Amino acid sequence: MGNIVAIVGRPNVGKSTLFNRLTNSRRAIVNEESGTTRDRQYGKSEWAGHEFSVIDTGGWVITSSDIFEGEIKRHVTLAIEESDVVIFLVDVQNGITDYDLEVAQILRKCTKPIILAANKADTFEWQYQMPEFYKLGLGEPQMISAINGLGSGDLLDRLLTHFNPDATQELEEDLPRFAVVGRPNAGKSSIINAFIGEERTIVTDIPGTTRDSIYTRFNKFGHDFYLVDTAGIRKKAKVSEDLEYYSVVRAIRAIENCDVCILMIDASRGIESQDLNIFSLIQKNKKGFVVCINKWDLIENKESNDIKKYEMTIRERLAPFVDFPIIFTSAITKQRILKVVETAVEVYENKQRKIPTAKLNEYMLPLVENYPPPALKGKFIKIKYVTQLPNTQIPTFLFFANLPQYVKEPYRRFLENKIRAKYDFTGTPIQIFIRQK
Repeated sequence: MGNIVAIVGRPNVGKSTLFNRLTNSRRAIVNEESGTTRDRQYGKSEWAGHEFSVIDTGGWVITSSDIFEGEIKRHVTLAIEESDVVIFLVDVQNGITDYDLEVAQILRKCTKPIILAANKADTFEWQYQMPEFYKLGLGEPQMISAINGLGSGDLLDRLLTHFNPDATQELEEDLPRFAVVGRPNAGKSSIINAFIGEERTIVTDIPGTTRDSIYTRFNKFGHDFYLVDTAGIRKKAKVSEDLEYYSVVRAIRAIENCDVCILMIDASRGIESQDLNIFSLIQKNKKGFVVCINKWDLIENKESNDIKKYEMTIRERLAPFVDFPIIFTSAITKQRILKVVETAVEVYENKQRKIPTAKLNEYMLPLVENYPPPALKGKFIKIKYVTQLPNTQIPTFLFFANLPQYVKEPYRRFLENKIRAKYDFTGTPIQIFIRQK
């Protein structure tokens, strides 16, 4: 289970810069997928072998000149509720402002670990300003410079000391976990209730390791899996405007803890930017994916070509990843509800699918020979061998070539499409690596 770190502080103290520094350390390793930069407020980070998620609350704070106390309180409280550790960022060059005192007052009442970080200490001279920040009553300030990285290693080391160790789970490990995610009012709760039905006895609630993921064991109709439900679905958000914010942060928890995500979309509203944000979170976390168009019963005069049109529109919006199942359901009439479960199970199986190396080479090598990667700078690229790596989170294929650095994104996509055309990897992302032979 990943830990979640929230960065709070007033505008212009460098929250985004720190966010970028914490999350970029990883971008170097992970290839940047196209279209994943939309959701600026969430990123993954890694330090000393620990992975954690970072939320930058900066994206949500309304930076008007007169920020209402209520507004501040709300954002800080939300950040506290949703994270495991809070980094409170202040600006050493500006000293303490009223805003900082406001935030500190809220943070002092909170039981979560707080790290006070004094940013913009771009040279060591600034250390003489540090003692001023003891006044905030949040312990020793950590001197950092988000711009040039000074002190960021110490900050990360301090973060790690506050992470809760991954508690051993009381879940049966080999059972798949499905999460239902989506915008508020897309019908998540009603579909979960439709799954579970009234036969509560079959369902056991095991509180998950994170305090707000609830695993519901679903064991009937020959299926056995866990539904990951974030508690947020059960309790109404306190403030209506925060629904959007809540739904994304809750989705983060659910998505990180599951194998397959069922994205609920309201048929009457179509895909909105919020759905795209959740979709790119699913992709970033490399999870299986099923789209569930709910409230299909409300759409008047449906014709068979409507479904086709609707599907095309959705695939266009979510391109380049188009190989995923779409199911039209109604939680109310329970239309095709079981189909959703069956499809999620199929996607889960596709995610585990292993192709024997001999078969893979027999199929792929002739294709590659007939359509090799385009030559670059007069050099010809030869792909000699392909194998699927064992024990990976998603199907991962390794192609060996003489000049791997010359194989570009379009050709990788070609390889991926060929693999998908032959083997059933519907709903699961695929990774393709090209290495020196």
